[in-house]
Amino acid sequence: MRATFLSLCLFLSLLSFSQAKNEFAGIDSKMDKIPTQDSNSTIAIANYISSNFKTEAEKIRALFYWTASNINYDVSKMLTPNVNETTQDRIDDVLRTKKGVCSHYAEVFNDVSNKMGVSCYVIEGFTKQNGKVANLSHAWCAAKIDKKWYLFDPTWGAGYVNNNTFFKKLNNSYFKVQPNVLIASHMPFDYIWQFLDLPLTNKEFLEGKRQPLNSKKQLDFEKEITRYQSLGDSDKAFESSERIEKNGLLNALVIEQYKYKKEAFRVYTQNKNIEKLNALYTSYNENIFLLNDFIIYRFKKFKPAQSDEEMRNWIQNVKGKFKKCETDVYNIGIVGKENTGSLSNLKKSIATALMQTEEQEQFLMEYLSKNSIGRKVMLSNFKIRN
Repeated sequence: MRATFLSLCLFLSLLSFSQAKNEFAGIDSKMDKIPTQDSNSTIAIANYISSNFKTEAEKIRALFYWTASNINYDVSKMLTPNVNETTQDRIDDVLRTKKGVCSHYAEVFNDVSNKMGVSCYVIEGFTKQNGKVANLSHAWCAAKIDKKWYLFDPTWGAGYVNNNTFFKKLNNSYFKVQPNVLIASHMPFDYIWQFLDLPLTNKEFLEGKRQPLNSKKQLDFEKEITRYQSLGDSDKAFESSERIEKNGLLNALVIEQYKYKKEAFRVYTQNKNIEKLNALYTSYNENIFLLNDFIIYRFKKFKPAQSDEEMRNWIQNVKGKFKKCETDVYNIGIVGKENTGSLSNLKKSIATALMQTEEQEQFLMEYLSKNSIGRKVMLSNFKIRN
């Protein structure tokens, strides 16, 4: 499942920045010599960079240069994204064609960076330049270099689009940017990815007016990111949606992302519940076998003989398992319309099996309370139920 987010990478930055002398010429030159066969997979790119450069700073520069220099912006896909693409699909596609939009640039950058051992994340948000807010979403990256977070936009660093034509021009203004600098133009949907102790609200970003610092609550974003990454997918989606809402649902892009995160939470939760439902069906079937084994044992007049305690433990174990199934089945939650019937049937089946187990338990308790003659009489009157 993926919501439709279009990617604006119109590179208005060509109007805003001048290029300084390239201090990375040595690194960039070495990346120009990467063999063609090593540019076809993120593993090969990561291995080439790692074998040629030592420090995290050198490696991330090599990656930024390769990504910005080797991928051409695909204008035709800007307004017609493939919403069914997975992350791996995007990576495979861009490495094969060397063309893509911002999500392709970001996914490749992120994947190679992590394969090199440099912690990296893809950030989704929206942008503003020259006072104008983009009407399409954007994706860029954050990487931790020498224990400090920096931001990278390999798409805007690759060139610019003018009159629906892409012009390749390396822009180092979007390499290793301080978070408090990039926030002027790049606003993450989820404010923890601003990497700021005092995150901006969407209102502040859109209007360009900051609230007094003493009116804000300080954020330990390092702690929040660490905790966030420890969560499961459903909890990540839920908490992200809460932060997006808290930061202000002030434009269509933010609202769309908020809805996407809420829907992702619903789907993740529902899928998890379906997994629980399937597991309960397995447990139920296993318990049915145990109950049937006991009934067959009773039909065989409790032969071969077991002690009273063993028989009592047997039926009580079966009952306990069905009791747990009964508790679990009512705590599953929403499983979707297509699975509601299965959930209802399982509830009925568990209730029926539990009733039959209690009947067997009642018989056994009465049986164990009698002497040998009374037990024979009870067994002689037993007929297995169809």
